Amino acid sequence: MIQPEERLAAALARLILDPAAPPARHVAVGAASPIPAAACWLVRKLGHPMRLSLLHKRSGNPFTEGTRELFDLTGQGRIDLFFLGGGQIDGQANINLLGTGSFPGGQEAGSARFPGSFGSPYMYLMTPRTILFREEHSPRVLVPRVDNISAPGISAPGVFRRGTAQALVTGRAIFHFDPARARFTLASAHPGEDAASIRAATGFDYDEPAQLPVTADPDERELALLRGPVCDEMLETYPEFCARVFARKAAA
Repeated sequence: MIQPEERLAAALARLILDPAAPPARHVAVGAASPIPAAACWLVRKLGHPMRLSLLHKRSGNPFTEGTRELFDLTGQGRIDLFFLGGGQIDGQANINLLGTGSFPGGQEAGSARFPGSFGSPYMYLMTPRTILFREEHSPRVLVPRVDNISAPGISAPGVFRRGTAQALVTGRAIFHFDPARARFTLASAHPGEDAASIRAATGFDYDEPAQLPVTADPDERELALLRGPVCDEMLETYPEFCARVFARKAAA
């Protein structure tokens, strides 16, 4: 049986390899991002040359000074693709990592705080390609307008940015983003979903094709790589993920 995480990793790998997008020669993955990391390792194991920098890697980490080096590389134009998520994401590809309600200041009753923006606005503007990723696909996450903009999906004329969102991948669907129109288009629905279920679970408006494709499952080769060599690469850094998804545990 194909696990949802395996399907998402394969879908992300195909987006990384999208021939219509600028080449992804160097991809960085932030902390606690096992599914994007699996996608990147899958690309590598499929034989595509790509430098992969994992901020969360427990040993052999290329970043001796953590995010400061990541930001330096990004500013120099040496990171081609990054992954971002958000407590809220809206139809203009804005992300909110601050919280619901008004900021700065106090919080309204029932509002929530998120982890914080950290480097998201810098990475979003300075990286040529960003794939937005959030497993939860619900109206509370995919909202008409984020309460607070941690990182903008588009910028005003004259504001320098190297790129914007390429796509949004969730646990239900894949959307492509058109920065010229500041609008998403539904590209595919995962097995078990359809146009109606995606529409009901999405708080923002978007375009959709007349015939909605189903997100392709990983093929036999991709599954074998994910469950074998990819998992081997990930066991040390993401042991809980490997145990849960691949039923593999690191050697004692």
